[in-house]
Amino acid sequence: MSTNGQWYDAEAGPLVRPYAMTGGRTKPGPHGVRFDLIALVAVDPSGTDEAAESLLGPEHRALLGLCRDETQSVAELAADADLPVGVVRVLLGDLLEAGHVKVSRPVPPAQLPDERILREVIEGLRAL
Repeated sequence: MSTNGQWYDAEAGPLVRPYAMTGGRTKPGPHGVRFDLIALVAVDPSGTDEAAESLLGPEHRALLGLCRDETQSVAELAADADLPVGVVRVLLGDLLEAGHVKVSRPVPPAQLPDERILREVIEGLRAL
């Protein structure tokens, strides 16, 4: 039985196990890139090459298709592709290494403006 392009067995679930999609890898890329759940992924227009994309696996192409219309977070990609987050991270590592996607990492909390400064700005705006 086929649902949404994937093969399922009523009792066993998906017939293609996550380790088969990633070639047994659990970490993305040789550089050990880490993808936060809220990291934003977009297709890199300079890295899109139809010939190179045709060599990618179906899961890689599915992720590229999801990112093509709009930038999405890693969590959104996992949900929309119906894949475990760990698998999506490994596949995104492949796409990043090949230059197909670019990733915007979230701003660390330590680099965000201090709450006191934001309150002073709000108070200043209210005074106008």
